[in-house]
Amino acid sequence: MATDVVMPQMGESIFEGTITKWLKKPGDKVERDEPLFEISTDKVDAEIPSPSAGILREIKVNEGQTVPIQTVVAVIDGAGGAAASAPAPAPTPAPAKAAAPAPAAASAPPPAGKPSAPTAAPIAPQRPGERIHSSPLVRRMAAEHGIDLSTVPGTGAGGRISKQDIEAVIAAGGTPSAAPPSAPAAVPARPTPPPPPAASTPALPAVSGGQVHVVFETAVPREKIYFGNYQIEPMSTMRQRIAEHMVASKRVSAHVYSVDEVDMSKVAALRAKAKDEFEKRYETKLTFMPFFVKAAVAGLRAYPTMNASLDGTNVVLHKEINIGIAVALDWGLIVPVVKNADEKNVLGIQRTLNDLAERARSKKLKPEEVQEGTFSITNPGVFGGLFGLPVISQPNVGILGLGAIEKRPVVINDSIAIRSMCYVTLSYDHRVVDGAIAHQFLHVVKDTLENWSEPIV
Repeated sequence: MATDVVMPQMGESIFEGTITKWLKKPGDKVERDEPLFEISTDKVDAEIPSPSAGILREIKVNEGQTVPIQTVVAVIDGAGGAAASAPAPAPTPAPAKAAAPAPAAASAPPPAGKPSAPTAAPIAPQRPGERIHSSPLVRRMAAEHGIDLSTVPGTGAGGRISKQDIEAVIAAGGTPSAAPPSAPAAVPARPTPPPPPAASTPALPAVSGGQVHVVFETAVPREKIYFGNYQIEPMSTMRQRIAEHMVASKRVSAHVYSVDEVDMSKVAALRAKAKDEFEKRYETKLTFMPFFVKAAVAGLRAYPTMNASLDGTNVVLHKEINIGIAVALDWGLIVPVVKNADEKNVLGIQRTLNDLAERARSKKLKPEEVQEGTFSITNPGVFGGLFGLPVISQPNVGILGLGAIEKRPVVINDSIAIRSMCYVTLSYDHRVVDGAIAHQFLHVVKDTLENWSEPIV
């Protein structure tokens, strides 16, 4: 018996996925729950297990293709499967054929004496007041380019506006191609720049309307890129999502940066004394990150404006403290979220961090585990960086950057002493947070770490 393998829905707000890699090829034997292919969505990368055991008979969606959820991407023959099961997928296109007569009926000539109506578009734009079906990525791209989603025709399931739909509108200069030609042209709130001249030349990997084109065109002549001593690698789906998210954040948020220095000597001594017993008792390693998370929680409690997001002209102050921790992967970066961090002790935070990081690297994260963050922390210091100026992870208004913890000579009570020091940086959105709040927040973080009083074990 043949089994259809479908593109799964990885979360409520996810309606499509990109197949990044097939782990099996047609003719291979697969076991139930054995990893079959890898996908990338707006939120996470994940390995998808086989729904049944058998032989992978056919791959219907190739690597790099993006398809809606519930699309059949492959067919598996059961242990006793034979060619007789081949007709099973045939009914799949039936709904499309059944819907085909509708446009034809709309184009039929009107009765004599009545004016002819304009031909109906196959998929109409959303009407005002209707719920607009789109992903967060699509809504963000529309906001960046000043596009009203209610005017954009959706080609996805149920009229959903896909990334391809919004990219087509952006390529057309911000005007939906399906908009009635008789409608008066509205003056855009923000003029859309004309497409770069490179658009007519052979395409390179593009991000956010061709910005990669602009960089390459101004750096190296196109003919040298293709025929010179260069290697061209298409951006992965995750890399494209990171690029879109970072560019959007820099466009949306007014980034300002503050730096402070923290004496980590007390925390370092406590950790050095307790880490062996901690690992033996709880079977997990003790890192510095739980201390920084607890310090950030103290700062967010003292200054709730840092634990906020912006919704139009409204500042949303979040009651939950959910801290996203940037995790470096071999193929990119992801920010899983420690939910309700203010309710956890050092052990609870450490276990959560270790679990999220391990599953992020093995592509086992769920979409909800990278959502609903209210503040973020990134740690360039783990790679030896003195400090960094990170980009804010939207829709947060702040992100804390941690530098390397290293021993340095410092002046204490007019004497020179050796201390374990660490630079911390705060990137914050000046639309919501002023410098006074930012520096007071950093002072609470600094004070919490330098005067640590919570037991570890």
